[in-house]
Amino acid sequence: MPYEFYKVLHLVGVFTVILSLGGMCLHVASGGTREYTGRKLAAATHGIGLLITLVAGFGLLAKLGILHSLPGWAITKGLVWLILGGLPAFIYRKPSLAKVFWILILVFGALNAYLAIYKPF
Repeated sequence: MPYEFYKVLHLVGVFTVILSLGGMCLHVASGGTREYTGRKLAAATHGIGLLITLVAGFGLLAKLGILHSLPGWAITKGLVWLILGGLPAFIYRKPSLAKVFWILILVFGALNAYLAIYKPF
């Protein structure tokens, strides 16, 4: 597969994760609880988005020829994705921080975009 294919697939995964996390934050910030009809859809969207992002990300690393020796920026991106992967648990446990998580999701997304574009280390 061409590099561009993996890039588009990776972005679709990223958008899917951000969409699901944003929906969870909005639901909890509006007074919603853990038990609601859209919870399974939000969780499935989050998980599928993470999987797509992971697979396409490793495809991009392979296309760049750096899969066997990951640079610092790629490791940092992975750590940020681990945080985003576990964020739903915190969103539901700390509804009072939903607005903070909303901003953090944007900050983490911007950080990962910066790391991917500029590859600073």
